[in-house]
Amino acid sequence: MYNGIASFGGVGSWGVLVSVYFIVLFICGNYILLNVFLAIAVDNLADADSLTNAEKEEEQAEVEEEVAEDDYEDEKYDENGNEETRDDSRIVMEEEEEGGEIITARPRRMSELVTAKQQKPIPKASSLFILSHTNPFRVFCNKIVNHSYFTNSVLICILVSSAMLAAEDPLEAQSPRNTILNYFDYFFTTVFTVEITLKVVVYGLMFHKGSFCRNAFNLLDILVVAVSLVSFVLKSDAISVVKILRVLRVLRPLRAINRAKGLKHVVQCVIVAVKTIGNIMLVTFMLQFMFAIIGVQLFKGTFFRCTDESKMTEYECRGEFLAYEDGDPMKPLRMRREWIKNDFNFDNVGDAMISLFVVSTFEGWPDLLYVAINSNEEDHGPVYNARQAVAIFFITFIVVIAFFMMNIFVGFVIVTFQNEGEREYENCELDKNQRKCIEFALKAKPHRRYIPRNRFQYRVWWFVTSQFFEYVIFIIILLNTTTLAMKHYPPDPGMDHVLDVLNLIFTGVFALEAVFKIIALNPKNYFGDRWNAFDFVIVLGSFIDIIYGKLSPGSNIISINFFRLFRVMRLVKLLSRGEGIRTLLWTFMKSFQALPYVALLIVLLFFIYAVIGMQVFGKVALNDETHIHRNNNFHTFPAAVLVLFRSATGEAWQEIMLSCSDRDEVKCDPASDDYKQNPDAKCGVDFAYPYFISFFMLCSFLVINLFVAVIMDNFDYLTRDWSILGPHHLEEFVRLWSEYDPDAKGRIKHLDVVTLLRKISPPLGFGKLCPHRLACKRLVSMNMPLNSDGTVCFNATLFALVRTNLKIYTEGNIDEVNEQLRSAIRRIWKRTPQKMLDEVVPPAGSDAFTTV
Repeated sequence: MYNGIASFGGVGSWGVLVSVYFIVLFICGNYILLNVFLAIAVDNLADADSLTNAEKEEEQAEVEEEVAEDDYEDEKYDENGNEETRDDSRIVMEEEEEGGEIITARPRRMSELVTAKQQKPIPKASSLFILSHTNPFRVFCNKIVNHSYFTNSVLICILVSSAMLAAEDPLEAQSPRNTILNYFDYFFTTVFTVEITLKVVVYGLMFHKGSFCRNAFNLLDILVVAVSLVSFVLKSDAISVVKILRVLRVLRPLRAINRAKGLKHVVQCVIVAVKTIGNIMLVTFMLQFMFAIIGVQLFKGTFFRCTDESKMTEYECRGEFLAYEDGDPMKPLRMRREWIKNDFNFDNVGDAMISLFVVSTFEGWPDLLYVAINSNEEDHGPVYNARQAVAIFFITFIVVIAFFMMNIFVGFVIVTFQNEGEREYENCELDKNQRKCIEFALKAKPHRRYIPRNRFQYRVWWFVTSQFFEYVIFIIILLNTTTLAMKHYPPDPGMDHVLDVLNLIFTGVFALEAVFKIIALNPKNYFGDRWNAFDFVIVLGSFIDIIYGKLSPGSNIISINFFRLFRVMRLVKLLSRGEGIRTLLWTFMKSFQALPYVALLIVLLFFIYAVIGMQVFGKVALNDETHIHRNNNFHTFPAAVLVLFRSATGEAWQEIMLSCSDRDEVKCDPASDDYKQNPDAKCGVDFAYPYFISFFMLCSFLVINLFVAVIMDNFDYLTRDWSILGPHHLEEFVRLWSEYDPDAKGRIKHLDVVTLLRKISPPLGFGKLCPHRLACKRLVSMNMPLNSDGTVCFNATLFALVRTNLKIYTEGNIDEVNEQLRSAIRRIWKRTPQKMLDEVVPPAGSDAFTTV
């Protein structure tokens, strides 16, 4: 990546944008595609866990049945001895109002989050022992703190002040930039202090229920503001307490969690997950601790060496010796002997735990293995292959901890997310697949299918929508892709000429395709389809590429490589040709709907650690002999984020950690305040060990697995029997409905439904082999709502298919089960419009609908 940045001018120019390419490549390859395979593997662990839960639920159900019968006998009579009637629907609504939102460990889609803001009432207790809950001043303050303008203003102040933390100069504390930022810091701290004061006045301090300090997030707010106030009073950076307080200011972005409900929900998800996976974390820690003790017994005091390999003890390793530069005997060098301890060793349990953690991340473990194999006696230098048998220790550790326990940990995190995500539906009779299918049926809309009425235009339309045309274009795309792959360096003039001619031909074919489609579909309908608009942009970019290449072949005003990107983007056109790939992409996009707040949590994690890194390691000097150099440092916020992203991928993160720790070679930067006071000062701190280890654990083992959990939640059909109806089958209904309802009015004649369902393959439809008579009987048994004009609605038809196929409330009296289903829909999908609900599940006694 650094070579790529350097090829475009280095970090100080636009070449730094090249890093975006590598970052996106790594995210797509490692965090998404490989996690799909992990999701499939973890499915077996989920099955075992669900089997255990099923047994527990059976036992619990038996106990609850007995208790419920006793309670019913006691409660069905009132205090006068008369039999009492109860309104179950009212009880359900009361439970919803009182229960509030259930906190689970599964991130929700943004569409599922309830955004309606309710004003928090004033606690019915005196505030600060002075103001009653009806006090006019307290009521006025309550209106202020709950007003949207006030809340949004505070949120903006939090974001701006957080950004200013990232803009500070870590080298010079009294630089002009920091002086200006300090003035802004005074203003924002004043705003936050006023906010907390108003909230304490409204809710009280801590001595009654609902008071300000009874909320953990409010305590975090007080801590952050208190840190800023104390740091203003103690201004001398020479005091270590002040340095700590300045670092603690990085907690300021966490105040945004309490303002963004979606982000707060994800944070609570992580907290729930950490609580539930405590046992597996404890077992992993104890196993690693056991291996650390064994390592200390095996290797304590043996990881030493002399720079002169002929000397075996510290006593002998004195004076100077001759070495030869690059092994050339004509270039002798006079060097001093030094007795060196290996960076990672087993001299005590703490060092052994750090060394083993590095091994478990698969970074640099072969070097540590070879040092262990060559280790000899205590306080002696290495002997080649002195103890080959100790390799068994490292192999066993990697198999038990890295391969087994770490993967179980990851799998347990994922299964915990899934199980906790289902907690909010534990009293719901609908299973996960039924809920997804119903949600699709409620939210789906018919697609508009343009069919021209002009005879000539219809013939062109028939041609461009035929399978023959699709296959020809598909083959041309493959050939064009092949020619793009034939470009190479150094160039061959003859080959380049042939490729240029082929490029002209392919561009002409794609241009004709666009022209034919515009004629057939009209410009409005053509550009209304995203794939068509994408094709048109590619064709336009290809023409610009060709024209610019002919007119200005030697000009460097605009890089022609930019326009050639459009030619490479034709590869994406392949995705629009396969129905299976399009379905996969659709499911992929569904999984992304739950990711914004998860991604925001990761951004928050990177931001906090980057600012801490700038404050703590920002003064470390750049040294090409260490891993803190011009491409890898904490001097600026973008550079710090790049270091952390590299560490999150596991690329030599332990070497970066050592280059920031308290070591003799870690000097201060010449531009820093510490260097100006003492040129020999060291700027490394041992805080680097908890800093990098905690970041790697949080990022790689916990937060990133939120992505895996969301992907599994949407890709579970990959490991399920395809004969079971799932949401991935329902897109076919939407596509075929457009043939009978090209204008997307949402209604077709009920006679066409039989033909439509025979075109759709099972499990959703009847299939071509189903006789017409049998199809009619099956349609009648579905009790599909029929309009007075003899038509059926799009959503009602799809909902009836899902309901019948998955047997959702189909047993018993039709009016009773309909009411139960309506109640379940209102409880789970609170935003469902009443008109839509009446359309898919008509209420009892409704005259607007009959059944087919």
